[in-house]
Amino acid sequence: MSAAESTAKPSDSQAFGRGFLRDIWYFLGLGSEIAPGAMERREVLGEPVLVGRTRAGQPYAMRDICPHRAAPLSAGRMVEHPREGETVECCYHGWRFRPDGVCAAIPSLTADQETDPSRIRVRSYPLVESQGLLFIWMAADARNPSEPDHPPPVFDGVVGGAPKLIERRLFQAHLDHAVVGLMDPAHGPYVHQQWWWRTSASQHEKSKAFGPREYGFAMERHRPSSNSRAYRILGGAPETEITFRLPGLRWEHIRVGQRQVLALTGLTPLNDSQTRITQIFWSDHPVFALAKPFLKAGSRAFLKQDGDMVDLQNEGLKYDPSLIWIDDADTQAKWYQQLKREWTKARAEARAFNNPVKPRTLRWRS
Repeated sequence: MSAAESTAKPSDSQAFGRGFLRDIWYFLGLGSEIAPGAMERREVLGEPVLVGRTRAGQPYAMRDICPHRAAPLSAGRMVEHPREGETVECCYHGWRFRPDGVCAAIPSLTADQETDPSRIRVRSYPLVESQGLLFIWMAADARNPSEPDHPPPVFDGVVGGAPKLIERRLFQAHLDHAVVGLMDPAHGPYVHQQWWWRTSASQHEKSKAFGPREYGFAMERHRPSSNSRAYRILGGAPETEITFRLPGLRWEHIRVGQRQVLALTGLTPLNDSQTRITQIFWSDHPVFALAKPFLKAGSRAFLKQDGDMVDLQNEGLKYDPSLIWIDDADTQAKWYQQLKREWTKARAEARAFNNPVKPRTLRWRS
């Protein structure tokens, strides 16, 4: 691979900055955000989605459009009738839908009218709650949606308990730009210039080993760089591993002796130009009790700075320029694009995914 290469102009739905992967799990949010009996309207991949939880506690998701007159089902309410169980009642004409999307009742029908409500369906989406997180399966064919053929990810480390810290921000960017912006190793000294992190004057050469992981890759476990000052607050001799997984999950697992920190960044594409970023921290390290305000301010500052840079970058992207990717600083961005292409090809050919990432050491200055 050459030291520098320019992307071709996007010409299909899987080109960089366009389209989305399908038949895959997308991070939707925390399970605690949806209370029993509650319903919320979300947007995922440009589709309106009702995300709810039955009073019995089961999460579900369906297309947030009533097939009768297109009113948002999320504007209705959860009701319960004999022989129907819990249903979503449309606010317009009272049509009721079970959590699996099947119509349970049409109140305007008379006893002698033969319309069978159960023949009417709203598209439902597989929704799984795992380790306190919600993942939604976005199938390729809306008319004949596939069932998930693999489970959502499971994260090692201190998950399952209540998060110690949660931060969110909406990026005005396509998922691709949000992903490569967050994994970019060279922007830190320029975008994130804080006394407690690093400055452009502290740059030096770095060398990190990488290897393939399930549907992604990881920066192998290592000691943080000497100019990454924020790790010092953890004390001891921290070691960290940073993993990326399609379509938009990045997590860092830090160990300090017997203590752990898991920092998960989940990217949820709302549509072609908006991506919601959710950062969640779990830890059994006492620093989160002692320095939580400092850590919260730092996480918020990082997201704001990245978001501000995305807004600035959009000034150039609106002219649809070709982009230049260089080795080794942009190799992770290249891997991301290779992973996307392989995912699309493997699904089209109905074969197993073959991870294109091979073990490699990358070097850059930051």
